[in-house]
Amino acid sequence: MTLTKYIIDYLNNQIDYYISEAQSFKQIVQNYSPEITSVEDATFGIIAGCVYSAFLRAYENEKRTVELADMQEFNRIIKEKAPLIKKAIQ
Repeated sequence: MTLTKYIIDYLNNQIDYYISEAQSFKQIVQNYSPEITSVEDATFGIIAGCVYSAFLRAYENEKRTVELADMQEFNRIIKEKAPLIKKAIQ
C-alpha cells in the first residue's frame, strides 16, 4: 500500500514546520554539548524523529497499519527533504 494523499500532504507540512523551527531545535541540542559530538546531526535526528512520530499518528488516526512499502515511501520523502532540513540547521 502506498501513502495516501492526506498522509503525504501531512508529512510535507510537518517537514516544512520543522524546517521553520530548525534553529530552535538546534539551540536545544547545543545545551547538551560537549556530550553531543555533532549538533547538526543530532538536530537532524530530532527533526526526523518528530516527523516519524507524526507519520505514525497519521496512520493511527486513519486506523491503518504501517506496511513496509509505506515505510519505504516515508524514508524516500525524508531523503528528498534532507538537503532542505540540513540547510535550515546550518
